[in-house]
Amino acid sequence: MVTVAGKVVVVTGGRRGLGAALVDEVLARGAAKVYSTARSAYADERPRVVPVALEVRSAESVAALAELAADAGIVFNNAGVLHPAPLLAGDFAQVAETFDVNVFGPLRVARAFAPVLAANGGGALVNMHSVLSWLAGSGAYGASKAAAWSLTNSLRLELAPQRTHVVGVHAGFIDTDMVSAIERTKAKPADVAARIVDGLEAGDTEVLADEVSVAVKSALSGPVDHLVVPAAG
Repeated sequence: MVTVAGKVVVVTGGRRGLGAALVDEVLARGAAKVYSTARSAYADERPRVVPVALEVRSAESVAALAELAADAGIVFNNAGVLHPAPLLAGDFAQVAETFDVNVFGPLRVARAFAPVLAANGGGALVNMHSVLSWLAGSGAYGASKAAAWSLTNSLRLELAPQRTHVVGVHAGFIDTDMVSAIERTKAKPADVAARIVDGLEAGDTEVLADEVSVAVKSALSGPVDHLVVPAAG
């Protein structure tokens, strides 16, 4: 099991939304330092927070972060992008960007930080997925999160020999800027962050961060036709 207290933590996409809630949560649990990233430079006056500009689509940017955060023991792969356009009719450039950020971005981070985590005793890698990993109807976003789920499960096997604990997180709609225009019931970011860190510290390999994720996961053994995003309302 990996405890947060006293650890150095990296949170990608930590400036706002769930990422900001994760930064708050690990600080509250005694993290020694948190590297919090955003696409552009920003300020954070808290002494234990190191704000860093990161572009997960750039191997060079990710490598620079890993060099800076060579003391990290826990990495949260949280940065993501949402383009919900249909796969057939949507802008293909947005489809490609979605996969580059949501799938290849976490892989770049995992590859860069694997030796860092190994050097620091193993630690943990936490990857954010979505309940939409399992549901059709959300275009490239859902497809990218399904790929990220598979990525995480394979990384778990590959990182086990170096004693790095890998956690996959599934959550439904969270009350953040990313989904502010979508009329759905949404979980509070702080509640989801607490459940994620609870699962990490309990040694879980998968965290179902809300009831909708629990319900959908239980339906995976049923007909694939039922695995569709329900209509809003």
